[in-house]
Amino acid sequence: MQTTATIKSAVAGVALIAATAFPVSTIRAQDPAATPLDDARGAPSGSRGAKERMMALGTQHKTAADLYAALKKQAGGGTRLAYTSLPDWTGVYTRARGGITFDPDQKPGAPPTAKLTPEFQARLAKRIEEANRGIEWDPISTCAPPGHPRWLTEPFLKEFIVTPDQTWLINEMVNDIRRIYTDGRNHVPAADRYPLYNGDSIGFWDGDKLVIHTNQLTEGIYQRRNPDYTNQVETVEIWQKTNATLIEVDVWVYDPPALVEPWYTKQSYAKLDDQDKNLRIRYWHCGENQNNAVGKTDGGGSQFQGFTFGNQGGKP
Repeated sequence: MQTTATIKSAVAGVALIAATAFPVSTIRAQDPAATPLDDARGAPSGSRGAKERMMALGTQHKTAADLYAALKKQAGGGTRLAYTSLPDWTGVYTRARGGITFDPDQKPGAPPTAKLTPEFQARLAKRIEEANRGIEWDPISTCAPPGHPRWLTEPFLKEFIVTPDQTWLINEMVNDIRRIYTDGRNHVPAADRYPLYNGDSIGFWDGDKLVIHTNQLTEGIYQRRNPDYTNQVETVEIWQKTNATLIEVDVWVYDPPALVEPWYTKQSYAKLDDQDKNLRIRYWHCGENQNNAVGKTDGGGSQFQGFTFGNQGGKP
């Protein structure tokens, strides 16, 4: 049984936004001497200028590892938290804006803001054209985890548990947990890597900001009617609680086979009312709802097995 807030979020996430990709201009840094996070200074948070500067920050670095290394260097190697100085990220959160589009700044009816390679542009155009004809398949329909970076967009409840050595980013959907190691360890050696839904994440603290690099991911889609990503995808994220009820995340996605340049988005998660003591994340059993008995048709669409929108036995 899911909470009322969960149900409301799920209903909001059902709406699909028709889209096709279009290129965004490549933005270059105006000040090569600026340090990586000088982008946000001089422009209001959330303004177009701030976003363009963040986009430029991504294009300055060839890989996600390069961007992460630059941010770590700027932070003097980062810091380790102590139990006496943990940021307060307690509470239950849900995605603040964006519906089920990866970029919350994508306007209704507009295309995704990613700049795609020709192959992945064609894939997206085909997906949207088929969806407009009622042929649509979402790979999470079989109860598989959404995977990262799609993890960022799921419209259900979230919790964030901060400790000195790890931060757990918990998504209610399919009991999904991302573990961010902040104890100084490096990534798994390349010879030992294999694709995982949530990959391998390491991070450091720069004041009250958590900086994360994730690799070792499996392929997926950013969301319905959004582009594909490959198993070469990597991300850099900067998490920060910006006020008492909001956590904001700067996200850069690098994926050379699919993206011409890094895709920057700003995600946000709103804290729900602490006064509702019955609000909690419960165990997610995907098969408890007949709506999840879904199969893929030969034509590439979705078939709900035995699902009906009518009343059964006179009951709603």
